[in-house]
Amino acid sequence: MAVNPVSPVVLALSRSGEDVAHKVAALIGAPVHGREGRVEKADAFFANALDHARDLFAAGVPVIGVCASGILIRAVAPMLSDKRAEPPVVSVSDDGSVVVPLLGGHRGANRLSSEIAKGLEAVAAVTTAGDVAMGVALDEPPVGYRLANPEDAKGAMVAMLSGGGVSVSGENIFDIDNSGEAVELCVTETPAETGETRLVYHPQRFALGLGCARGCDSDELWTLVQDTLKANGIAAGAIAYVASIDLKADEVAMNDVARRLGVPFRLFSAAELEAQAGKLANPSEVVFAEVGCHGVSEGAALTCGGALVVEKQKTANATCALARCEQVVTEMPGRARGRLSVVGIGPGQAAWRTPEVSKLVSEAEELVGYGLYIDLLGPLAVGKERSDFPLGGEEARCRYALEQAAKGKNVSLVCSGDAGIYAMGALVFELLDRGEDEHGVSDAAHRIEVVCSPGVSALQGAAARAGAPLGHDFCTISLSDLLTPRDDIIRRLHAAAEGDFVIAFYNPVSKTRRTLLAEARDILLQHRPADTPVMLASSLGRPEEYIRYRRLDELEVDEVDMLTVVLIGSSNSRLAQLGEGPRMFTPRGYARKIDGDLAQQA
Repeated sequence: MAVNPVSPVVLALSRSGEDVAHKVAALIGAPVHGREGRVEKADAFFANALDHARDLFAAGVPVIGVCASGILIRAVAPMLSDKRAEPPVVSVSDDGSVVVPLLGGHRGANRLSSEIAKGLEAVAAVTTAGDVAMGVALDEPPVGYRLANPEDAKGAMVAMLSGGGVSVSGENIFDIDNSGEAVELCVTETPAETGETRLVYHPQRFALGLGCARGCDSDELWTLVQDTLKANGIAAGAIAYVASIDLKADEVAMNDVARRLGVPFRLFSAAELEAQAGKLANPSEVVFAEVGCHGVSEGAALTCGGALVVEKQKTANATCALARCEQVVTEMPGRARGRLSVVGIGPGQAAWRTPEVSKLVSEAEELVGYGLYIDLLGPLAVGKERSDFPLGGEEARCRYALEQAAKGKNVSLVCSGDAGIYAMGALVFELLDRGEDEHGVSDAAHRIEVVCSPGVSALQGAAARAGAPLGHDFCTISLSDLLTPRDDIIRRLHAAAEGDFVIAFYNPVSKTRRTLLAEARDILLQHRPADTPVMLASSLGRPEEYIRYRRLDELEVDEVDMLTVVLIGSSNSRLAQLGEGPRMFTPRGYARKIDGDLAQQA
């Protein structure tokens, strides 16, 4: 999976802390986001500190706020759920004298705080017990080492802090005093027994090379890997990455092995693997003739720069090999499998954007979409490569996004509303459903990972503003005849009218298309009352949002534009009069039940 580490963001909330914010940003190589009207210089600006901090946190972005700790606490408190997955949150006083890791101490906050405090000559107010007493966090080993039993770390830390001390077997990765017996820290490449007082750390020095026939069963490859590791006394936690030829990027079995091991899946061209030909134990002319290199699994393993320690092992449909480096692997060679995230950002406001979408956007290297939609991401898009496409460039937009992902990049295709509702989702899959000779996309693009994430559609946004107009059966109809024959639209209008559905019209008008909405109104008037409520919702979720209600017989085309969602009620829809004004709803039948209960009571 092509996921990038998410870089921290430094928040500057006031002029008094602005200089410190820029010093912190320079120390850790992060951008500065500043509060509008209160900060003069920043890489991006935001209007509301609580909303912006919450948005970044939801996206998995580490947040360093130069502000009072309480501001950050109030911002993220409603979103706290799993400390193992939440990003670090750090506060820095305006004068730069105190740095406080608020959340994610063992997920990077303590490290960030210490780094910032050292650069500012400040005090890092670290409060996690292990860091305070011994300067280490047993569940956060150095990069390149993996803790086999993290669930035992808390208990081991308690035992260690109770005065029993620790003993170290193998490499002393924490540089800790080895003068106790309460807890054993074991560093080994081999499988080892773990326990509440025995933490086992595996140095990740091995690269696992894989090869397989197309469509190989996942269990067959996984069993081969497990058997090979067991036979050679190598712990699964000592594997740094899984590797293969780029032609296998979409091989389910290989992706499953990487997922089960919890390590990256790295890809190499045939030419890159052929560069290892002189080191292969089992070169094959047959393999060379088929894919362009003399060995896939052995060549892929050797990309770590180490020596082959397990030659090619095979079953009927799969092969694997292992190479070992002298040092732990901290930088991954090759490239990741490309990923395209097809995301809907909702009608526009950040509060209506799902946390999952925000996270996918924050992880992306490149954003592709209609320029306005990328702009609506605000500070979340700052610092990222972006490729803007005009309205009408939908096919070019999707092709470009797919081919960029084919290069191994992590790309987000940004849509408004929900990407699968009158947006780019369907076009992405239509292109993937075609071969390159059928005006589809390249073979490499067919091998990427595609992730679709839901968004709040314009239909849902309008319905929420109205009240509950979709309380009973409804449908959506696009009135754009650019891609759909006009006769098909008219046929669907008649069917929806006769079925008495609540109807949401997308693309109701354009500069050159003004008549279909009027025709739709006239068709609907043949089947439902003239006073049927109609809601017009323009620029939903944006500062210029404009909501109004009309009778069906008074619906005027000139009052509607391309940014307007038109909701036509059914014959049962009505307006409830509230203190804030009318609200539209469509009864589902509960009133009959209520009236029946009243009749029985009488």
